[in-house]
Amino acid sequence: MKVAVIPGDGIGVDVTREAVKVLRCVSGVGAFPFEPVFFPWSADHYLATGETIPAGAFEDLGRNYDAILLGALGDPRVPDMKHASDILLGARFQMDLYVNYRPIRCLDDRLCPLKDHRASAVDFVVFRENTEGAYVGMGGNFKKGTPDELAVQEDVATRKGVERILRHAFAFARRRPRRRLVMSDKSNAMRFVGDLWLRAFGEISADFPDVEATHLYIDTLCMQLVRDPGQFDVVVTSNMFGDIATDLGAALQGGLGMAASGNIHPGQTSLFEPVHGSAPKYAGTGRANPFGAILTAALMLEHLGREADARAIEGAVTNCVRERLCTADVGGTLSTQEAGDAVCGRLLAES
Repeated sequence: MKVAVIPGDGIGVDVTREAVKVLRCVSGVGAFPFEPVFFPWSADHYLATGETIPAGAFEDLGRNYDAILLGALGDPRVPDMKHASDILLGARFQMDLYVNYRPIRCLDDRLCPLKDHRASAVDFVVFRENTEGAYVGMGGNFKKGTPDELAVQEDVATRKGVERILRHAFAFARRRPRRRLVMSDKSNAMRFVGDLWLRAFGEISADFPDVEATHLYIDTLCMQLVRDPGQFDVVVTSNMFGDIATDLGAALQGGLGMAASGNIHPGQTSLFEPVHGSAPKYAGTGRANPFGAILTAALMLEHLGREADARAIEGAVTNCVRERLCTADVGGTLSTQEAGDAVCGRLLAES
């Protein structure tokens, strides 16, 4: 298993170190080869060389690596975040990683912020379309910096893009015990894009009669996620709405430090990253929670067919959270490194 590792900026370096440590540990327990190859692409690299990512890098990654593990990107010394955009959005668009996969699962009752709800109520998956929408960068400014400035940002949707994320989500829901799916949009206000999503949803629903499919406007979805998250199983939505809904979901599972994600093209090299930012002021302090990165490593193993190893990591993280062998943000006293060590200790103890 050859994995390209991009630690990135800030705490990305700290949490990626722990994720790789856990991958080495579980590969030893599971007796499978694991070869991490580290790449220096970061703000430091960009400021020193003027290069964000080398020409041909995405082709190399797609051809020669099984997966990509990314820490976090972002640095105040690069105010326009060019390096982050070129690396992360570049990978999503150029490698056509059209599935953003976000499991939302709370591991312990004390992490759930909702009154009268237990952790078991927070266990659903969000699929976010990852290559279209408002993030494609179509638009611009006219008379920028003047009182007459005009800004235009286009929301782009194609039939191909909408249909393939819907089909992926429906197929996933069909494999879940509850077989329930919600598609969320804002078609009552965004007439043209919303109409495309609604028509595609209606047509594809007919191909999955065994999946209970419903539609919610995005504002209603957010309200219902807070009121009763237990009603949800699989959610599918657009790029921007998915970005918003999944950060709400992260709050339900204990914060961004617990949130994992995958940027996936089924059958091709895909990229996996924890959801949190780079938090430069906490870099090297030992305060960063590595569990999101470690759970992201589990998602990567799941994608690569190592289901048992992925479940072992998830189980070890769950035990650590419940025993408060974790960082302060989720109720423990451990440092970043100690939390990673605790997960490895549980893996070895349970092997």
